[in-house]
Amino acid sequence: MADFKALFPHGITVPQETGMNKLKETFSGYDKRYLAYVLATAYWETDQTMQPIEERGHGAGHPYGKPTSNGHIYYGRGFVQLTWLGNYQAATEAAKHFNHNWDFVNHPELCLQLEPAAWVCKWGMLNGSFTGKKLSDYFNDKVSDPVNARRIINGTDMAEKIAGFYNIFLATL
Repeated sequence: MADFKALFPHGITVPQETGMNKLKETFSGYDKRYLAYVLATAYWETDQTMQPIEERGHGAGHPYGKPTSNGHIYYGRGFVQLTWLGNYQAATEAAKHFNHNWDFVNHPELCLQLEPAAWVCKWGMLNGSFTGKKLSDYFNDKVSDPVNARRIINGTDMAEKIAGFYNIFLATL
């Protein structure tokens, strides 16, 4: 438990606890390694807030940081920083399939609400919807690979660091 204090040296705030609880609820019944990796990813992608956030700079300097024809900018939002119009479109279509009335294309700010943000995280990480890689590629009966699991979200940037967070979260579950 001492390692957990390294992640939250001043204790866990109510918003952090709320965000972690929403992710725990969303991934209830799945392999605890999935949850540990999801929490580690959210810890990194939300700047340790454990709340859905907007990408710093709103995509400035990136192709996805320019307004589209509908006036929206599809910069990173949520627990996993959903980016690009195509990903917002895919999330909208998937949400309809699961009977959620979330239109992320016309209302990208939905990714900043707990329920839709947790759902986007689950949809993308379980199905490989972000990069083609999914949790089961890295956590199964034959492998437990939190370093390469970073490929689910964003190549291997910060992979070792997030794997370290994963180990701490896994030890606390």
